[in-house]
Amino acid sequence: MIAGHGIALFMTHPLPLSSLPLFPLGSVLFPGGLLALRVFEVRYLDMVRKCHAAGAPFGVVALTQGREVRQAGAPEEQFNDIGTLAVIDQMDTPQPGLITLLCRGSQRFRITRRSHLPHGLWIADVDHLDADLTIPIPDDLQKAATALAQVLHTLRQRDPDAHIAAEPTAAQLSDCGWVANRWCELLPVPLELKQRLMELDNPLVRLELVGDVLERTGIAPST
Repeated sequence: MIAGHGIALFMTHPLPLSSLPLFPLGSVLFPGGLLALRVFEVRYLDMVRKCHAAGAPFGVVALTQGREVRQAGAPEEQFNDIGTLAVIDQMDTPQPGLITLLCRGSQRFRITRRSHLPHGLWIADVDHLDADLTIPIPDDLQKAATALAQVLHTLRQRDPDAHIAAEPTAAQLSDCGWVANRWCELLPVPLELKQRLMELDNPLVRLELVGDVLERTGIAPST
C-alpha cells in the first residue's frame, strides 16, 4: 500500500537488505511456511504489486502492539525485530482494491533500522539470520514427526483447498527444523511463544520444546 516511491526493490545484491518493506501481522511466519493474505489497505497494495513484479520478497513481522489494519486513534504498530522474508508464490486481483496472495516463508532477518513512511508503510534495513542447520530427529522425538504427518494428512483430506504444507518428503520428516516449524504453525500457543520459538538458532532445541507441548496436550504422548 505504498505511494510508489521510497522503496528500493533490492534482491539484486546479497543481504543485508536496505529499505525492505514490512508487513506487520498478528501471526508469526516460519521459514518454509505458507501464508495467505488479503491485501486491501492502500499502503500495501502498491507494495505487493512492486514486490511481485520484481520477484522480491517483503518482510513479515509479528505485532507486539497495534492492529493489522489501521484505525483512527489506534496506537501505532509496534513489532518484533526478528521476522521472516515472504516470497510471493501466487497473486490474484479478484476485484478492484483487493489482492489475494499466497506467500512462502523464506529467510529470517533482524531489523537494524526501521522507518515509518508518511503514507503508513514501514520499511527497514535488515541483516539476514542463518538458516537452520539440517539436524536429524533423534529417536525420542520421532513421535513428533509421525504425529505431524498424520495431522497434515487429515487436514488435507478435510479441506483439499486449504493452504497446508504439501505431502512431506522423508527428508522433511527427518529434519528437526522443518518438523518443529510446521508444529509451531499448527499449535494453539501464544503469539509470544511462537515468536521465541522462531527466533531460536538451534532447531533441535525448538523441536524439544515443541515436543514438550505435544506431550502436555496429549497430541504426541511419551511412550
